[in-house]
Amino acid sequence: MNFLSIGEIMVELAPAGEGLLRQGFAGDTFNTAWYARRLLPPGWTVSYGTVIGEDAVSDDMARFIAGEGLSTDALARHPDRTVGLYMISLKDGERSFSYWRGQSAAKTLADDPVRLADMLKGRDTIHFSGITLAILPSDARRAFCDALATARSDGAHVSFDTNLRPRLWESPDAMRDGLTLGASVADTVLPSFDEEQTVFDDTTPEDTIARYANGGATCVAVKNGGAAVTAWAASEGSAEIAPPRVAQVVDSTAAGDSFAAGFLCARAEGASAAEAAHRAADLASRVIQHRGALAPAIFTGDET
Repeated sequence: MNFLSIGEIMVELAPAGEGLLRQGFAGDTFNTAWYARRLLPPGWTVSYGTVIGEDAVSDDMARFIAGEGLSTDALARHPDRTVGLYMISLKDGERSFSYWRGQSAAKTLADDPVRLADMLKGRDTIHFSGITLAILPSDARRAFCDALATARSDGAHVSFDTNLRPRLWESPDAMRDGLTLGASVADTVLPSFDEEQTVFDDTTPEDTIARYANGGATCVAVKNGGAAVTAWAASEGSAEIAPPRVAQVVDSTAAGDSFAAGFLCARAEGASAAEAAHRAADLASRVIQHRGALAPAIFTGDET
C-alpha cells in the first residue's frame, strides 16, 4: 500500500526563544506525510512528491525527507530553481507566516505531464491541498487536477485539504474556482468551516458538506476550530465529534495537517468517518501543545 502526499516543502524558520530562529523543513502536505508515516503500519510506503532544486539546501532537504522515513520516489529536481522559505511568528499560540518562494521549484510541479503522471501512478492514497494548487499557474493548476482525475479513475483514493491562503491566489474568484476544481477530483475533502464561510458564504457545516458532496466527494470532514468536527460519508451519514479540550495552545502550526494525516490513516485502515475524525482531532490536539510543525515527542513518549 502506498500513501503519496504531494505539494511544496519549504525551509522553515521557527521561533526558538531569545530572538533566535530554528531551521527546519516543513510544508502543509509534507507535514501530513510526516504524521502519516508515524501512524501507518510498516507495510505502507509513505512518499512525498514535489520538485526541489539542485543546490545545497535542496540536497539537505532530500536527505531530511529520506531520513524521516519517507520515500523519495516522487521527488524531482529542477536545475534552475531552489526551494522556498517561510518564517513563523507566534502570538498567544496563533501563528502568522512570512514567505519567500519566488524561485520555488515546486511551482513547476505540473510543467512536465509525463513526470507528474509517473509521480501519481500506482498510488493507493493521494493527498494534496489548496496550497498545492495556489502556487501553480492557472493552466498548470488545471493540468495537475486532470492528472489527479486520471489517477482517481485508475483506483487511487484522492484527498483534498482546502487549506486556504488567500495571498497565494491571483484573486478571490481564482481562489473560489481553484478550490472547487480541486474538490471536484477528490474522494475526501477536508475543509475548515471559517474558510468556507469566507469563500462560499456557507452558514452551517452541513452547507459545506452538501456542496462538496454535490461536487462528487464521498467523504467530508469539516473542521471548526475548537468546536465540533462534522464528519460525513456517503455510506454512513454525518456525525459531530467534539475535539479534546486543550488547556494551553502552544503553537497551532500543523493542526490541520496532522488532522488530515490522522483522518486519512484511520480511513485507510477501515475506520468510519466519525471514528477517523475522533482520532484526527485527538492527534491535532496533541500537536498544538508543541512548538513547530512536527512533534516527534508525541510518538517517542517524551511528552511532558
